[in-house]
Amino acid sequence: MTNQSITSLLLPFAILMASSPMLTAAGSADSEQVSKLLSQAKTDAYQMKEDAAAMESYTRLNTDWRSHTTAVNEMKEHINAVGRILTKLEDARPQATPWQVTAIDRIKPLLREIASNTESIILALNKDPRRLTQAEYKDYIEANADESAQLSELIADFVNYGNSKSRMDRLATKLELPSS
Repeated sequence: MTNQSITSLLLPFAILMASSPMLTAAGSADSEQVSKLLSQAKTDAYQMKEDAAAMESYTRLNTDWRSHTTAVNEMKEHINAVGRILTKLEDARPQATPWQVTAIDRIKPLLREIASNTESIILALNKDPRRLTQAEYKDYIEANADESAQLSELIADFVNYGNSKSRMDRLATKLELPSS
């Protein structure tokens, strides 16, 4: 066989393979590392939301300042855990698909705001533990509860989206559907 006849046989094969749904689906696959990190962040964000909700309930129950201190320390641990995951997500950004990059970009400002509010809560507790009934303290607590719930829901929605997208991609590959 001559080089020209080999080329003429390979060209249609190359065109066929380039349009293959299995190759297209594999080429657009989500980063498994980013998906796993988002799942880890989902767990810690949920725990953070629970911590914030507990702290908010403490303001209505007039509990002792030690309960607030314990809850804020637990919340701080979960904030730091999500922060460490966010750092890993930023490191994995080059491998992330567009929706995963969007997830990273949306997590960052909410986590920053929650961390800032939590720092204000810690400073208030350190300054005067009896300030638990003051409006400013309650505002920080309420903001943390709201923003922690938002963050938890946001991350859960992105994880659910990724899981659904993955299932759809696998099904499209199985059915040998053309990519959209």
